[in-house]
Amino acid sequence: MKRIVILGIGGNCIDILDTINAINKVHSTYDCIGFLDDNPENLGKSIYGIEVIGKLSDADQIRNAYFVNGIGSPLNFYKKKAIISKAAVPIERFETIVHPTASVSELSVVGLGCVIFQNVTISSNVKLGNHVIILPNSVISHDVVIGDYTCVTGGVCISGAVTIGESCYLGTNSSIIGNITIGNYSLIGMGSTVIESTQPNSVVVGNPARFIRSTF
Repeated sequence: MKRIVILGIGGNCIDILDTINAINKVHSTYDCIGFLDDNPENLGKSIYGIEVIGKLSDADQIRNAYFVNGIGSPLNFYKKKAIISKAAVPIERFETIVHPTASVSELSVVGLGCVIFQNVTISSNVKLGNHVIILPNSVISHDVVIGDYTCVTGGVCISGAVTIGESCYLGTNSSIIGNITIGNYSLIGMGSTVIESTQPNSVVVGNPARFIRSTF
């Protein structure tokens, strides 16, 4: 069994633990040995039987283990690369976690450190970068490219041949028309319908989605 450590203790992190448990019910694959979290008040806490064993910067001291990141929200998604870099471990030590109920085409490519939750559908010729997280019930259509560190939240529908940049956040139940580009560091608001490309560093909301402000 692979020893694995989860970065963070928030909701996505607990869902990662739940996904690991679901995988182990099918085939004993992972031994989750702990969480890492930068809040000193959380050190030593037990969460569903798994202890917080240190800070993110302690990751490089943990030998013979792999890591998976669950940190990321609408408030800090554009900082995800910097947050993960605190662990100071090579990308090869990040594990990709796929829930047993997800459907991932064998014709697609999934990067390292990705998380794919329940009932996600990933169609043919999709390319996911590293550290992409896809929450439950999202649909990624054919020929979609998603950049590193991007978060696709629950119920998102991405039509064919869409390119999504690095460090984006696609809000719950948003929809994206085919053959457009979502620029780096963009946030798509909950329930939005995107029918044209967005510039980098954009927050867009509504139906149809309109630019409201810069991300930072």
